[in-house]
Amino acid sequence: MSARRVLVLESQTPFVHGGAEILARELLDALRGHGYEAELVSIPFRDAPRDELLAHAAAWRLIDLTRALDRPIDAVVATKFPTYFVRHPAKVAWLVHQHRAAYELCGTPFSDFAHTERDVGVRKRLIELDTQMLGECRGLFSIARTVSARVQKYNQLTATPLYHPPRLAASIRPGAYGDYLLTVSRLEKVKRIDLAIDAMARAQGNTKLVVAGDGSERAALAARIEALGLGNRVRLAGRVEDAELIELLAGARALLFTPFEEDYGYVTLEAFLARKPVITTTDAGGPLEFVEDGVNGLVAAPSPDAVADAIARLAADASAAARLGEAGHARARLISWDGVVEQLMAAARSGVASAG
Repeated sequence: MSARRVLVLESQTPFVHGGAEILARELLDALRGHGYEAELVSIPFRDAPRDELLAHAAAWRLIDLTRALDRPIDAVVATKFPTYFVRHPAKVAWLVHQHRAAYELCGTPFSDFAHTERDVGVRKRLIELDTQMLGECRGLFSIARTVSARVQKYNQLTATPLYHPPRLAASIRPGAYGDYLLTVSRLEKVKRIDLAIDAMARAQGNTKLVVAGDGSERAALAARIEALGLGNRVRLAGRVEDAELIELLAGARALLFTPFEEDYGYVTLEAFLARKPVITTTDAGGPLEFVEDGVNGLVAAPSPDAVADAIARLAADASAAARLGEAGHARARLISWDGVVEQLMAAARSGVASAG
């Protein structure tokens, strides 16, 4: 009997390669590793102008993914807006996120939705359609409790969190607790790299910060570093290759990760697997599902002074960093792909919706 045929659905912004893109490919590999015949289906996406949002959603709704090469496709796994608009009798959603600018980011500096009649109408229609399309799923899951809470709040649907290990899990190794903190992130406003930089300006001592990643905010962040006189302490390393990231994790004192309402945050688990503690904030979202203040990391208020205090605590005590990092490793090593594949495919076979 041939393996069941499964499609992983990806909405991909050209030239952007972040957590959602990594997740889709990792899921693809995990399905194949568990004996499924799996392929990735990707459609380009852009969110401007605003009217394009519904057009991109309509594109997913119109395509037929029930058959290929005159053989049935047994299941599809949608990952983020608007992939779950697809029509399929065995549609399962493992939700990375919806169109966040229309959801919890609306009304914050991280959303371009304004309080205009047009934007209010678009937002209302998006939420209505999301509720309908996610409600069609045989199984509704999310990558973290933070995402599930949004679905419950805005769509009144229940999404079961399914945690997965980071892409480099098998290669990450521990090392010395060095004299620098590490931030790994796309350089976008919602990631709040500016908060990490401002905290470094207030932190006492010679602790350094290495920022690995690239994005639209790079020039603004470089200017901020120069204006604060941090050129010898904060380095924008750009996008790094896997081998360099593994080395950076191994040699860091801790991970400094200060996003706003992050969906999951792979780098939290990557740091833990390298036995490094994580400094994050009380409004970071996904990282707080793993980071416990004083247990495996430090959780500070989202202000430069509070984050600077947390930095100073670990900068002054390598043994504390090691103790917290060991506790983080014990938490992260329990997460595997087996449970993810099992639950997604069981839902696809069952015909019983997880949403309710």
